[in-house]
Amino acid sequence: MRAQPTLTRQEVDEKRGFWNIVGFDDAEFVLRETSLFTSERGTMLDLLGTDDPAGGKQLAVTDPPRHTEMQTRLKKALAIRAVERQKDMIRSLILELIAPLGDGGTFDFAEAMLAMPMSVTGTMMGLPKADWPWLSRLTTVCIAADDPDYQDPGGKEATLESAHRELFAYFQDLVRFRRNDLGDDLLSVLISTEFEGRHMDSGEIVANCYSLLLGANVTTPHSPNYVMAEFIGSGVLEDWAAHPDVNVTAVEEALRWASPVNHFLRYATRDVEVRNTLIREGDAAVVWLGAANRDESAFPDATVFDIRRKPNKHLAFGIGPHYCVGHSVARVTLRILFEELLSRFERFEPAGKPERLASNFVSGYKRVPLTARPRAGAGVRRPE
Repeated sequence: MRAQPTLTRQEVDEKRGFWNIVGFDDAEFVLRETSLFTSERGTMLDLLGTDDPAGGKQLAVTDPPRHTEMQTRLKKALAIRAVERQKDMIRSLILELIAPLGDGGTFDFAEAMLAMPMSVTGTMMGLPKADWPWLSRLTTVCIAADDPDYQDPGGKEATLESAHRELFAYFQDLVRFRRNDLGDDLLSVLISTEFEGRHMDSGEIVANCYSLLLGANVTTPHSPNYVMAEFIGSGVLEDWAAHPDVNVTAVEEALRWASPVNHFLRYATRDVEVRNTLIREGDAAVVWLGAANRDESAFPDATVFDIRRKPNKHLAFGIGPHYCVGHSVARVTLRILFEELLSRFERFEPAGKPERLASNFVSGYKRVPLTARPRAGAGVRRPE
């Protein structure tokens, strides 16, 4: 599809269809030009043809200039300097998650990784630790309601409705309780944020709490899952472990390769031409991030996993105004993860077949069984 001179179109039914955006330059154009392609009607294919009720309230589905003002304080709280101060906390949480690898038995790496973003983001948001497993499952349900391991007996729609209802009720209660007990956590930042001359209302705060958790749960776990599912036995892990100086570029390559967010949906605000194709006002356009991140015109030898790739301007976090607000948290978390994983363990071996997560929004794994051995002198022990 990238090689075609025009865009291809997918018809879903008599009333719905969308244009496929698969080239790097086209993807960058659609995501950057928010005046031509709006996110306010929804950003996920599951909502194709219906308007997202969070439009204009939640960062992910709000366009500039409102998006810019709403995002300012949260962006500052999640900036790299702020996140660097959390490194010890992040390292401690990661060590707790990967410690069972040292026991010698089968370890489901994906299960640990799916829990990782909730541990980090839950701490940064000041959410009770006892709630983390439940919240982690609910946010996964929201992006993988087609997966039989996450779907309720009532089917996909009932599963999504139940998960959304539980999450939003949880945050409504928490916001009500925390308004008079503010701290320096992210939830307090959202509660105290002022824009357009006022504080966010409860609906806006809750929508953005949901967005923060969903964003963390979508991006962070799936690039390490991809690495461990696809590159054990290839020499990649041994090379990476032997050259810790490549950790930064290797993490970026893992993000490019995995492209955990499968797609972003946008709607044209007026007639616009992309790749010799007229996209009419109101038409849906879907940016396929995994395809754009394998475009040979942007990434030489794009199908090669190169832990030393530089430059590597991938789109795993998006681009433009909607560039992932939590990208610094994700990057620091992944760098610490691989630093600890590869310095403490070796001889990684598969212990069963990896299983993919059934989702059209997330590209990832739900099970990656493996074994490993502690490195001699690494001092692996379970955190107190």
